[in-house]
Amino acid sequence: MRAVILAGGKGTRLKPFTTSLPKPLMPIGDTPILEIVLKQLKKYGFDDITLAVSHLSELIRAFFNDGSKWGVRISYSIEDTPLGTMGPLKLLADLPENFLVMNGDVLTDFHFGKFYESHLRDRAMLSVATIQREAPIDFGVLTMGESQQITGFKEKPTYTFDVSMGIYVLNRKVLKFIPDGTLFGFDHLVLALLGSGEPVRAYPHRGFWLDIGRPEDYDKANSDYVNYGTEV
Repeated sequence: MRAVILAGGKGTRLKPFTTSLPKPLMPIGDTPILEIVLKQLKKYGFDDITLAVSHLSELIRAFFNDGSKWGVRISYSIEDTPLGTMGPLKLLADLPENFLVMNGDVLTDFHFGKFYESHLRDRAMLSVATIQREAPIDFGVLTMGESQQITGFKEKPTYTFDVSMGIYVLNRKVLKFIPDGTLFGFDHLVLALLGSGEPVRAYPHRGFWLDIGRPEDYDKANSDYVNYGTEV
């Protein structure tokens, strides 16, 4: 099965660590983030992998080479200009009918195989792995009705949302919604598909997930790695 890993970001929120080292090569324990992801994908049958790279791409290519060390075949797609989350897919001419796309900085115990199978059963154009996250509000929140009449009040409430995990399965037909050579993100694609009435499915996950975007996320990832190990 085919997977595309998005590994071209500059990791600006993790500076100065990412000044000389691309974020996908930052170690969790003794293992680079992207190597953990690669091993997980291999475990669930994804052995044909494209790394969409840009920032410090030569270091990523030198480390992973052709992927034979991990029993997978790795190819590379290099972005000359930033193309967002979904824009890089238009650079790939050999995508199969259905394929997985994910960020290269996600630490999770997610079952990629069941997710892919669910996408095929649902015949979705796009399937999105989701997880619940709480967002605390540091203010008193008012509820108002007509004529600005206050009808309710909550002191510093916490709301629960379903958020994207940065893991997707796409049908090849989505490519017609993605423009060439243009910055085009996941948000743009979802809105375009919904606007055209195309089926977009959620796949809820209730396990472990961490998007390593900030220094505190990186610290937590290393802490959790001690507990979860390479099976995360």
